[in-house]
Amino acid sequence: MQHSNIVGGSTAKRVISCPGSVKLVQKMPPQPSSVHADRGTMLHEAISTILSDGTVRAGMYKHKDQLLTQELYDEKIVTALNALDEVDPHGNLVYEVETRVGFGDLLPGVFGSTDLVGRIGNRAVVLDWKFGDNVIVDAVENAQLMFYAAAAMRTEKLQWAFDGVDEIECVIVQPPAVRRWVTNVSRIKQFEHELVSAVKTALRDDAPLAQGDHCRWCAAKPICPQMTGAVDRAIKQQVINMDVDTLAKHLHTADLLEDWIKDLRALAFGLLEKGATVPGYKIVQKQASRQWADEAKAQAVLGEDFVVTKTELLSPAQAEKVLKKRKLTLPDDLVVSVSSGTTLAPVDDPRPAVQSFIGLSKALSKL
Repeated sequence: MQHSNIVGGSTAKRVISCPGSVKLVQKMPPQPSSVHADRGTMLHEAISTILSDGTVRAGMYKHKDQLLTQELYDEKIVTALNALDEVDPHGNLVYEVETRVGFGDLLPGVFGSTDLVGRIGNRAVVLDWKFGDNVIVDAVENAQLMFYAAAAMRTEKLQWAFDGVDEIECVIVQPPAVRRWVTNVSRIKQFEHELVSAVKTALRDDAPLAQGDHCRWCAAKPICPQMTGAVDRAIKQQVINMDVDTLAKHLHTADLLEDWIKDLRALAFGLLEKGATVPGYKIVQKQASRQWADEAKAQAVLGEDFVVTKTELLSPAQAEKVLKKRKLTLPDDLVVSVSSGTTLAPVDDPRPAVQSFIGLSKALSKL
């Protein structure tokens, strides 16, 4: 799952939207891995082995501290393979997995690694596994999948999948969901043109920077002038008398700034851990909380009056996992979904809007 330090599948959208980010990211220290990334790597390795006619079982794969447990195997691997049947119900898909793809002389040094590229009749298939739960990934106009399709078309090992095809299907399998988008060679060529233009622009000293949704995963947020400029503007802006249009605009910026602040702290912490100096800051132990040095001894000294036994039912999610291991399902009539409250969300969020308390009070007063 490697890609070049210029642009790869996962960074294609950002580079096209913000060519100036390329040189900024190259100035940043290597990003530390995360639990989620390590788990994803382990699951990718496991499913690649299965699709390459290998045998995989629980406990067989481990990446750093992430182990392929039976629960993970059932929840992710089995579900992902079942989802693949939706794309290839008759078993006609011919494919290659984990293939390095690139653009040759068109974009020297630009490459990536595909999860699966194949063909069914006159349709090429470009598929990417997504094992994360928090961010829903759509297939429509997905820059990562179009990057892989464009690079695969120029990679000799995979050209057979695209020769003479009428359609190219881009697929995201994010267990248990399958998201699909059918396009054509012309659209992929158009994307390739946009990518080439962006990469050439990125090599200039005056490559432009642009703020947007692509900033979320950008490693250069802590040093980006666009983000630091947004901070300066936010500090100077009076919030109390702000009109609603300006408020809406700044709310979108606030989402980006929250990620920026998180990355800023992570960068400072990483530098201090390596022995660097960050003026005005240091690493300290978190505030300690008291606990029993010897619980049995404490109980003996204090007596039974200080022993509390708490009994409570497992949560529906916990109960569901237990039942799943027993090949049973949780009865629907035992569970009710209760929201813990309201929260702010962008207008394109799929959840329905909640009527305001003021509007509700006015409606009730008319009854």
